[in-house]
Amino acid sequence: MTEGWSELFVAVAGAAAALAGLIIVAMSVTIKEIIASRTLPSRAAATISSMVLILVLSVLGLIPDQSDTAFGVEVVVASAIALVPPVLMSQRVLSDRSYHASVGTRVFRVVVGLVPVLLALAGGVLVIAGSETGMFLIAASIALVFVTSMLNAWVLLVEIQR
Repeated sequence: MTEGWSELFVAVAGAAAALAGLIIVAMSVTIKEIIASRTLPSRAAATISSMVLILVLSVLGLIPDQSDTAFGVEVVVASAIALVPPVLMSQRVLSDRSYHASVGTRVFRVVVGLVPVLLALAGGVLVIAGSETGMFLIAASIALVFVTSMLNAWVLLVEIQR
């Protein structure tokens, strides 16, 4: 099932590795502000973990002669591990009352953190079940991770300075 996806995985692996490194370096510029916040350290961790997830998924998708079931299991395991930081971030964002964000804003932040990883997890399950739809969910997860990571990077680098 992954045969036709190798070009995507090669492109994603290179882009995700570069962006994860850049985000880590860029966050080091505002690390004092990030650490001083109750919610931003977990948001930063969720951002990095999602970038690492798509890097790992891309590398796994490039393993030659791998069965679809093996790839699906790897995607499920990697996604389950990558769910930990967004779940922790969600708990922190929903329970922290030290900043004045509306309930809608809090829920949006939770959704932005969880949905891309949950899509990858669902994609892995579908790949195990033999459905090519799983590959499209994994691709959607990858695209969403790029978008959400860039949004979070903006907050962690620029908005934090306001």
